[in-house]
Amino acid sequence: MTTIAIITGSTRPGRHSERVARWVLDVAGRRDDARFELVDLAEQDLPHLDEPVPASGGQYAGEHTRRWAATVAPFDGFVFVTPEYNHSVPGVLKNALDYLYAEWNDKAAGFVGYGVLGGARAVEHLRLVAAELQLATVRTQVALSFHHDFREYRELDPEPRQRAALDELLDQVVAWSDALAPLRAARAAAAAA
Repeated sequence: MTTIAIITGSTRPGRHSERVARWVLDVAGRRDDARFELVDLAEQDLPHLDEPVPASGGQYAGEHTRRWAATVAPFDGFVFVTPEYNHSVPGVLKNALDYLYAEWNDKAAGFVGYGVLGGARAVEHLRLVAAELQLATVRTQVALSFHHDFREYRELDPEPRQRAALDELLDQVVAWSDALAPLRAARAAAAAA
């Protein structure tokens, strides 16, 4: 069965990322076309990138990097939940992406952003990073606004249209993850040969 990771994009104290990711997981958990799992960056213990060789070389020196690679590799696709910090992606999420390369390749990615402007600028930056990592990003994204989808800027309470957007995003991530399966299989076969 197709497996999709829902990755929290913030480790900041008081973050909304975990609540938003759990909402995504709750909605996704009602589906029967894929298995979804929450991956919380706060639990990954990744220091600031400290690998001596670029990730595309596939030579991971650190035990923390090998653990992160083992966490990411089994998934067929991803939903990244990200706030917008200073018009961009949180450093911890960019750092987690930069640690690996092959583990991201030929997989699908969708984005759930949140913030004053729905995390739109963070998602746009993530799309550029994803392209370099050979992640196929889906068109639909969820943009949760602090003004409309959070009560008093604290409690997540998405408008109904956000649920519809999330359903569409999940449809696309699952479909693209399935469509990319032959590429992943070919890459694995070539690596084993």
